[in-house]
Amino acid sequence: MTYCVGLLLRQGIVLLSDTRTNAGLDNIATYRKMFVFEEPGERVIAILTAGSLSVTQTTLARLEEAVQDDSGEAPSILSAPTMLQVAEIVGRTLNAVGQDVAQKLDSMGQGASASLIVAGQRKGGAMRMFLVYPEGNFIEATEDTPYLQIGEHKYGKPILDRVIKPDTPLADAEKAVLLSMDSTLRSNLSVGMPLDLAVIERDACRVRSQRRIEAGDAGFAAMSEAWSQALREAFRRITL
Repeated sequence: MTYCVGLLLRQGIVLLSDTRTNAGLDNIATYRKMFVFEEPGERVIAILTAGSLSVTQTTLARLEEAVQDDSGEAPSILSAPTMLQVAEIVGRTLNAVGQDVAQKLDSMGQGASASLIVAGQRKGGAMRMFLVYPEGNFIEATEDTPYLQIGEHKYGKPILDRVIKPDTPLADAEKAVLLSMDSTLRSNLSVGMPLDLAVIERDACRVRSQRRIEAGDAGFAAMSEAWSQALREAFRRITL
C-alpha cells in the first residue's frame, strides 16, 4: 500500500508521497512514487503513484518513452498544450497498461490496478491537479476540495479537512501534509519512510524545492512529537 497527497493552493502546489511497497509481510521494499517532468520556466508536471508496482512502473516508462521520442508519433505530456490534455494522455496510458497486465494475470486469478495524481502548470496556463483512476477517467481538485489523496488516505484526511483552504500558505501546507503523513504512518504499517516532498510555486513552472525525508529525520521526528503533545494537551482540556 502507499499514501500520496497533493494540495492545489493559490500560492502553488505541495506534494508528498511515501516509498513503501509490499507483496506480503516478508517482501517489503522501497520505491520512489513521485516523478517530475520539467522544462524549467516552460512547464512542470508531477505524477504520484499508488497501486500495483508493475502497472505504475510500466505507465511511467511509457510516458518517459513518449517524451524521449523525437518522431512525435506518440503523444507526450511535455508537448501537450494544456494540463487537461496531460491528464488525458496519462489516463489513456494507465488504462492501456492496466488492461495489458490484467490479461496476463487473469489466468492466475489475480488482478492489478493503480491510480495516479497528476499536477502541474504550463507557461501561461493555470495550475491544475487531477486524480486519475485505473479506467483512465479522472477528477480535478477544486476550490471546494483543494487536495487529492491516493492509497491509504483515511488516516491523513481529518487534518486536511480541518486546516487546508485554497489560501493556505505554502509553509503551512508543507506542515499539514507532513502531519497527515505522520498520522498515516502511525496507523498503517503498509505506509513507510522515506518520504518525498515537493513544492511548486504558482507561475514558476519549475519545482521550487524537492527533498527526501529519511527515517530518523530529526525535524520530522520533532514535528511528530510536538503534534502528539498538542493533541494530548487539547484532549485533556476538553470537558464533557
